[in-house]
Amino acid sequence: DLIRHYVGHQREVVTRRTQYELRQAEARAHVLEGLLIALDNLDAVIALIRGSADADEARAGLIDKFALSEIQAQAILDMRLQRLTALESDKVREEHAELTKKIEGLRTLLSDEGLIDGLIRDELGAITERYGDDRRTEIAFAEGEVDIEDMIADEQMVISLTASGYAKRLPLATYRQQHRGGIGVTGMDLKEGDYIEHLHICSTHDFLLFFTNRGKVYRLKVYELPEGSRTARGKALVNVLPLSQDERVMAVIPTRDFSENQYLAFATAKGIVKKTEFVKYNTPIRADGIIAIKVRDDDELVQVRLTSGEDDLLLVSKSGHASRFSESKVRPMGRDTSGVKGMNVSAKVGGEQNRVLAMDVAREDTELFVVTDNGYGKRTAIAEYPVKGRGTKGVLTAKLTEKKGGLAGALIVREHEQLLFISQNGMVQRTSAKGISQMGRATQGVRVMNLKDDDRVSAVALVVEDSSPVVADALEELPEGALDESDVIEATGPTGDNLDAPTDAEAGADTASEQPAAEPDDEA
Repeated sequence: DLIRHYVGHQREVVTRRTQYELRQAEARAHVLEGLLIALDNLDAVIALIRGSADADEARAGLIDKFALSEIQAQAILDMRLQRLTALESDKVREEHAELTKKIEGLRTLLSDEGLIDGLIRDELGAITERYGDDRRTEIAFAEGEVDIEDMIADEQMVISLTASGYAKRLPLATYRQQHRGGIGVTGMDLKEGDYIEHLHICSTHDFLLFFTNRGKVYRLKVYELPEGSRTARGKALVNVLPLSQDERVMAVIPTRDFSENQYLAFATAKGIVKKTEFVKYNTPIRADGIIAIKVRDDDELVQVRLTSGEDDLLLVSKSGHASRFSESKVRPMGRDTSGVKGMNVSAKVGGEQNRVLAMDVAREDTELFVVTDNGYGKRTAIAEYPVKGRGTKGVLTAKLTEKKGGLAGALIVREHEQLLFISQNGMVQRTSAKGISQMGRATQGVRVMNLKDDDRVSAVALVVEDSSPVVADALEELPEGALDESDVIEATGPTGDNLDAPTDAEAGADTASEQPAAEPDDEA
């Protein structure tokens, strides 16, 4: 109704404006017609005016002799003879022709409501183009005696965040109703090269902790995230969180409460690790976030994991090394601290500074997958990585050569999972982890992504099917057949053909020497 009344009002405004412009144009054209008659009979008009006793006699003479209207005659008399003689006939005729065309257009517009609606659309489009910008005022919940959370249903939500920074929530029941089109490729309209980097299934009343590369943590309730449709990309996270320039989310952890027997493990690109009690983050967090870990200007946070405090951590560096050590070797520290050395990454890699690429919890039923810049990858059983002290360079996890390139990414995987490769030129390729050869630590790997000469692997993401615990737990109550196996995934993007990794004759079996014992427990 509001739109209908607005459109009706706009039609009235345009109609009245057009009628006014038409009256003005017709009046001016009428005057010009009189001037043209005067110019065509200039000598007679001047003689008549000079021979008249007064203006009334001259006006009557013009009307009578040249069949002019009173308005036309008065317009001629209002002009001085000098100006009348100076009028250029061509300019008057040109103006009259333009007015005649304008009058015709205005009359046509008034006779066709469709043309009026089209003009309204064009004018609104011009206003949008000139003045359209983002809303500057924020519509927020008002503070009062009633807790807004009490008015929000406690229901399961699917939370997704893409690599390019778009976030949304969607009721899990949506997938139950539609029976097809899961989360990711079949359920989300993503830009080319984008993919879901973080996905969680949690309640509207849960907290979401967003950890950024600058070591800050932001906290939101799930219901504070914008709810989107199944195919919508969501809302840019920079419009949800006050992220600074070049600040990006590296980890998302959902929780209903902050358990006292859990910890957060942090790892930075420079090899710094920190362990902090999870309960330390159960504190009021300002809208602009708080420090989760102190990170130096030349460093950045790589990953955050929720742990038991006794897990094994595995760090992987660009130089092709992996360092596994017990989390118990890292003493708990406060929130506003920097941590201790977890891995030695002081060496150079192809003239570039070495860095930690990934950190995760090492579990015996998993494998470490690594991929190089030039598209070579492999799986290696976690059991092959010995537990050492922290602060070492680690053991070799990939035999790197100039042909293979440096290490581009690393992930903890299981055999049934899917992998997604993204290149610097935006190419995306998906393949099964099972189809990639399992090899020893000090081997080169096989071709897992075909690249053009000027392209390199920039990222690898995990695509988790519905057998993933995070998804399976939430879907176990769904009716049988409600979802296809391929419909629910944790990280995805536009897919290419599955690539069955061939056997690579160059995959070596060299044994890498283990590194020296851990360095002293010095804080970084």
